[in-house]
Amino acid sequence: MSNLRLFNPDNIIENTTGLLSKEHTHYVVNVMRLKRGSNLNFFNKEGEWLSEIISIERDKVEVKFLNKVKEPSKISNIELAICLVKKTPMEIILQKATELGVRKITPIISDRTEIKDLNFERANKIIIEATEQSNQLNTPDLSQIIKLKDFINNISKDEKLFFADVNSKHKLSSKDLGQGKKASVLIGPEGDFSPEERDLILSKAETVPFTLSENILRADTAVISAISLVNFIHNNH
Repeated sequence: MSNLRLFNPDNIIENTTGLLSKEHTHYVVNVMRLKRGSNLNFFNKEGEWLSEIISIERDKVEVKFLNKVKEPSKISNIELAICLVKKTPMEIILQKATELGVRKITPIISDRTEIKDLNFERANKIIIEATEQSNQLNTPDLSQIIKLKDFINNISKDEKLFFADVNSKHKLSSKDLGQGKKASVLIGPEGDFSPEERDLILSKAETVPFTLSENILRADTAVISAISLVNFIHNNH
């Protein structure tokens, strides 16, 4: 059985000790019921470290960081731009996009977006938990909410915008990937983009419209399908 993995954003130094956060303490003591001498791993973008519990009380856990067991991993060049949806599917999207290894998640407001806000504290918690569970080191950045027009206008010439377009018949292939270019996957709202927004998206030279399915997909299903497809093509390019 593998050790419990916990995210620690702080700088970790071998053969030093540290106290767990209140949240981690509760999880270790009351949920996992670990004991003194138990091992657990801490990670961040700099790597992963084996540690040992050297003192444990109801409201305080002290660990010793023993040795580094994993070096930093390559950061994905795939980003997700997702129009905000209702709470439950949005949480699924955050979780699955993280598990699939995106480097950044950008929440977007479009003309037909019904949801205008996001609980960032809850969202970041979901991202961290998904990173812990999926054995990764890098937690994706979660951007502030941005309007679609501003997002499109910020697309640079050194990236590709893969637009999951319900009107497209184009099937994505390795020919669509630019060598070494950053890839952003754009998923629209439940009511799709307005005609004016579609014109704006397609006006960018960097845009590659593509089809996911002949069926109409829910936003969370579309995210999983699109990122998996771009990941597969990118990894086999």
